[in-house]
Parts: sequence; structure tokens; C-alpha cells
Amino acid sequence: MTESVVLASAAVTQFDLDEARVDLAAALRWAHRFGLSEGVDNHFSMAVPDDDGVIRGKRFLINPYGWHWSEITASSLVLCDENGNVLSGDNEIEDTAFFIHSRIHANLPNAIVVLHTHMPYTTALTLLDDTRLEMVEQNALLFDGRIAYDNAYSGLALDCDEGDRIAAAMGEHSILMMANHGVAVSGTSVALAFNDLYYLERAAMFQVLARSTGRPFRVIPDEIVARTRRQVDKELPKLAQRHFTALKRMLDRQEPDYRN
Repeated sequence: MTESVVLASAAVTQFDLDEARVDLAAALRWAHRFGLSEGVDNHFSMAVPDDDGVIRGKRFLINPYGWHWSEITASSLVLCDENGNVLSGDNEIEDTAFFIHSRIHANLPNAIVVLHTHMPYTTALTLLDDTRLEMVEQNALLFDGRIAYDNAYSGLALDCDEGDRIAAAMGEHSILMMANHGVAVSGTSVALAFNDLYYLERAAMFQVLARSTGRPFRVIPDEIVARTRRQVDKELPKLAQRHFTALKRMLDRQEPDYRN
């Protein structure tokens, strides 16, 4: 068994489907609040265990077709299988959402959670020729070595081949910046993936603003980048859990219906 499959299996030893629904609904509500959503488009998904308790990427939760992220609730999320069949709920799954998310879950065991957005600043970087998120700022350093770049926009994802191509482009990385399109962020929990989504957009925002001055970036030495990466490896899980727990506390006070 590969390390990635072991990690994916270990992540569901205490899996709670109801809590997974709550977490995914909270992430969608906060993505809207942070200005990361786009109408009723884009999707967040989470792979769930098969009947034997192991995640294989064959079943997943996803936000329903035609619902605005501000109105998502835990019960409105669709549970579907690898063939697009709805297993639980009265709602439907949008075609491009199915072909992107189902194939990433099926191909990449560590992609238990997949968040796809057209969030403004990160997407802006994907529109520039051969642009990368540069390791020149503290938030950006959270992503050193973790981003893959897909340089081939292929239109709407309306078949398995395109979903498989996107998954292959992501590969062993947890983040894929998609040329002329947007971003896909994956993780082993909603907290980890959402924390990455938030800080990635912050990092992209700073770089778009800095680029607008027309002046060059101030370079961070390679040894400092490497040292920071080692520090991040230890601190990121704690940051992600505390950040997402705080966001849920706020939502519990202000929009408690997300748990319904």
C-alpha cells in the first residue's frame, strides 16, 4: 500500500458524515463571505468512506446545482457516487463539477477535500503568461513546492478525459493553478484545504498589488525560503484547525442555519 493511500485511509478512522456536511457547508458560507465565490458556479467537495469505512474516491459530498453559496446548508449537500448517481438528498450535481471533482477524488488519494474557485486575485495570476506565485512574501511561502501549474486551458470540463487531465496536472501537489480558469485546492480535511484557499488568495492579492506598481519584487534568499518551509510544515496544521474552528464559532453566532 502506498503512503498516500495509508494517509487517506487513516484520515477516516473516526469519520462523521454529519460533521463533514457541517464543515463543508461552513466552508462554502465563508468562501462567499470572503468574496471567493462566483454566482452559483464553482464547487467544494469531500470524499467519504465506502461501506467498509475506507475512502476510495468513489463517493463524495458536493454543493448542489443552482444553489448560491450563501444559502448552503449541511443537508442541502449532495452525496453522489463515481458515476454521478445521487445517493442522498433531493438536489442535483452540475456536470462540470462532477467531471472535475469526481476524477480528482478517484485519481488522487490525498485529495479528500477539493475546493475549486475562480477567486479574483489567484485567477488573475492564471491569466498572465507563464506567471507563478513567487516566493517573495510570508503568505506565499506557505505554498513553496506545493503548487502545480496547468498551462493548457481546454474549455469546459464536460467529460472524464478532461477531469483526468486536470487530476494528472495536479499530480502530487495539493494545489493546481489552472491557466485562464482558476484554482483547485485539495487537502485531507476541510480545515486544511480552506485555510490554504484563504491564504493563497491573500498571497495572490499582495502579488497582484505589488505587480501593479511596475517595480521588481524584493527577493527572499533561498536559504530563508527553505527554512520557512520547514517551519510551515510544523505550524500549518495547528493554524488551519484554529482558523477554521474560529470561523465556525462566528458562523454559529451569525448564521446558525448552515448546520440544518
